[in-house]
Amino acid sequence: MKIQRRQFLAGSVALAAGGVLSTVPGAFAANDVKLGSVLDTSGIFDAYGKPMDMAMRLAVDEINAAGGLLGRQIDITAYDTQSEMALYTQYGQQLARRDKVDVVHGGILSASREAIRQTLRKSKVLYFYNVLYEGGVCDRNIFITGVTPAQQVEIVVPAAIKKWGPKIYILAADYNYGQITARWVQKYALENGGEAIATDFFPLDVADFGSTIAKIQAASPDIVVSALVGGAHLSFYRQWAAAGMKSKIPMASTTLGVGNEHKVLTAEEGDGILVAYNYSSEIESAANQSFLSGWTGKYGDTKLIHEIAVSNYQGVHVWAEGVRKAGSMDRDAVVSALEDGISINGPGGVVSIDPKTHHAVLDVHLMEFSGQKMKVLESFKQRQPIDTQGVCDLVANPDDNTQYEVKI
Repeated sequence: MKIQRRQFLAGSVALAAGGVLSTVPGAFAANDVKLGSVLDTSGIFDAYGKPMDMAMRLAVDEINAAGGLLGRQIDITAYDTQSEMALYTQYGQQLARRDKVDVVHGGILSASREAIRQTLRKSKVLYFYNVLYEGGVCDRNIFITGVTPAQQVEIVVPAAIKKWGPKIYILAADYNYGQITARWVQKYALENGGEAIATDFFPLDVADFGSTIAKIQAASPDIVVSALVGGAHLSFYRQWAAAGMKSKIPMASTTLGVGNEHKVLTAEEGDGILVAYNYSSEIESAANQSFLSGWTGKYGDTKLIHEIAVSNYQGVHVWAEGVRKAGSMDRDAVVSALEDGISINGPGGVVSIDPKTHHAVLDVHLMEFSGQKMKVLESFKQRQPIDTQGVCDLVANPDDNTQYEVKI
């Protein structure tokens, strides 16, 4: 995600203040494992950052309660960037050079990831970026556990065509993520007997979609596929429903709900929209029930849980499994262990690491919104990050250090 990817109306999702600590804790015990975290736990992106922070702390509590790592407890150094990009650079340097942490889990926007990635690489501090994004990062020092466009678009577009018909009208945010995702929608439409009859891009501050709705009516597609992003674009879904279009032309999305946006819309505005992500609280599995029980025990209400909070939780457990397998906190040993068949059974399903890209191989669940919840329709096991696999091979080129723009 570029910086605009996570722009969202401040306060659009109510957040509980209790249980979240965003300050740096006190001195470490001499033999503690040091986990660094840098997130937007206040400011305009806190609807994403606070649940991610909470999920990270829950994962650390679980690991510590089970004996820690290598017989040592994990201690957390957490910095709140207050949704200010410059603070990512400052805190990334502090985590690596002053705090000397063993690993960093953090970043929400692609810009925030890139603000700290090179510092952590140069300092040889292992980095986990646990967020859905546009794909293409190729760097042996980073592991990425969020879903990429090809993993989800390959699921949701064929399902929408099968359910509703071949003619697709695409709406997307006018920057890197939206442009790349629109191309993936076009690709999978053609491969499944469909056609993108129109594609419109919108700057992130656009909030009036009246003329767009008129254009869609005139084009008469079978489906609208939305890769709209942020608070202003949320207006589209409200205006679409208010215009009476929701009952006439169905919709799928690659973004709606990843940060609980579906809980901001009413059920009348959101019901029936198709999505595909790694996580829903409705997943019926022992691992998800254990996660929800643990969250309830620590925080009470589960309403703040969302896709990237679960990705952060899973990322911490993947890292911990790598440490156990390595039998060491040494960065190179942990990286080698993570490349050698690590997997965990997380709330969203099995999470494995692809050694070529250091991206996650994930279960992806086709879902539809129903009563402000994500109802699972079908689950697809172990989807590969094929977008990034097309440009990145860290087995063959371990010194690569590039964010590629994936060509489609």
